[in-house]
Amino acid sequence: MNELIKIREVSIKYEISARTLRYYEDMGLISSSRSDDYAYRLYDDIAIKRLEQILILRKLNISIKDIQRIFNTSGSEAVLEVLGKKVDSIDEEVSLLYELKEVILEFIQQIEQADFAKESDVKLLYEKAKEIETQLINVDYEGNPSNVNRLLIAAEKVERQPDILIVEMPPCRMVTSGMITGQTDSDDESSRFNAMWMRLVSSIADKINPRDFMYYDEKKQKNVWLFMLEDWMTEADTEGFEIITFDGGLFAVALADSWEFSEYDRVYKGIVEWLTHQEYLELDKSPNRHMLYHFAGPHSEKMKELNYGKVRYFVPIQIKADK
Repeated sequence: MNELIKIREVSIKYEISARTLRYYEDMGLISSSRSDDYAYRLYDDIAIKRLEQILILRKLNISIKDIQRIFNTSGSEAVLEVLGKKVDSIDEEVSLLYELKEVILEFIQQIEQADFAKESDVKLLYEKAKEIETQLINVDYEGNPSNVNRLLIAAEKVERQPDILIVEMPPCRMVTSGMITGQTDSDDESSRFNAMWMRLVSSIADKINPRDFMYYDEKKQKNVWLFMLEDWMTEADTEGFEIITFDGGLFAVALADSWEFSEYDRVYKGIVEWLTHQEYLELDKSPNRHMLYHFAGPHSEKMKELNYGKVRYFVPIQIKADK
């Protein structure tokens, strides 16, 4: 008989968050079970073996979409094809980076030889830069065409710095779950909240702005759901869930590839690093301001499948006091 392992034990052993495990379940990569007298998710040997396979593939930077394809295909053809494409992608990146290195070295030589006090030298340097750009657009190596856009893509892949947008959210009323799938992992309560806000959003004409958010409550050590209400919505519409006043404010927003902690960590560190270069902005560490996250895209099952769990993270920021 297979030994069943608690979600908390799996999280500790493999150094991944419970949220990541639930995300893998939502994407159909692993499955868990429950006993009648036990509220936590339990994983058997098959699920653990599948989880180990997922972690290996993620270490190789294989996308969730490709992992789904591998698991949904019998035999080794799919995994060999995916890994083969990954090797090709790495070869291409290496070639692009070598080309980028040569461009930069050549540019360094031009700068070393130029006298910026002379208008003629600056003009020659500009013309050289345009010449290099033309060369990059037309250069071939090993049969692979290269251009400036591909070089930028290669640089982005290496740096993996998030694109950041500043958003000002208005003060408003929000309905809160109070908790969601935290230490008690109460699916009944989270399902009830999910059904409530899906019903509300279906009656809202504006489908552009995100209205549902989550944050991690450090004191409660639980995830909390929030849903932004319209003026006409009352307590009668929220089925007993608490309505709170949301203060709003400035947020630095960036997109992550998934719910996984590694993606959250990358995006958060990227925003913090970005803020060190901002003259007027800084992190807002006030106790009443939380980092929110939001499923990026339409909420229908088909659209979730197409988005593959992409998430927007909203990090609270503020204008520096001395500015």
